[in-house]
Amino acid sequence: MRCVIARYPFELTKNGVLASMKGITPELVTGESVTIGRRRYPVKQVGQVVTRQDHRDFTGGEVVRAMTRLGFTCHARPGTAPVGAPTPLQTAAALLGGTATPEG
Repeated sequence: MRCVIARYPFELTKNGVLASMKGITPELVTGESVTIGRRRYPVKQVGQVVTRQDHRDFTGGEVVRAMTRLGFTCHARPGTAPVGAPTPLQTAAALLGGTATPEG
């Protein structure tokens, strides 16, 4: 499939992306990501490996569009903790039998 990433045309195939990412350790996912094989990679890391360009030269959206067209599952930015979920400080305080308020 022909796609344009950072104003450069690329001929990408699903098998080609799988081969390129084989043996690559995923970086920490903090934004958009794509599942390749059984691993979840940041889209910028995938774009950098597949295109051999610096990750600052393209947007995550360009990579997401290309990976989606190839049939990979893309994921939005991970959400924050749900409202009402205890913070680490509240959890520690509860375990120690104290309170987690500043007035405490």
